[in-house]
Amino acid sequence: MNVATLLESAEGPASQAPLVCFVTAGADAEARRIGYTLVEERLAACVNVLSGVRSIYPWQGAVAESEEVLLIIKTTAASFERLATRIRSLHSYDVPEIIACAVDRGDSAYLAWLTAAVSAS
Repeated sequence: MNVATLLESAEGPASQAPLVCFVTAGADAEARRIGYTLVEERLAACVNVLSGVRSIYPWQGAVAESEEVLLIIKTTAASFERLATRIRSLHSYDVPEIIACAVDRGDSAYLAWLTAAVSAS
């Protein structure tokens, strides 16, 4: 389903547009704690936790490399700022990666579930 179609329908306003967010964490326990908190607080409909991600990035004047855990978070545009604030409060990094991509298309039943799961807050 095209998200523009979803937004034009009775299923919800533009603020309910689905987003996929990416956040990295330094350890599995931290990633799982963040994921559970986001879902329990209805800031996210679903969080996938992928271990074994290797990140290469500039940090404090040098190129650093770390093994990290990637969280793939499904939420809505309306919840993004609260989600980002909550992640910063839970995260051990000084500058956690918190980026979001708009979902252009998706299964209509899944997108309706996602929106309902986050909107129920």
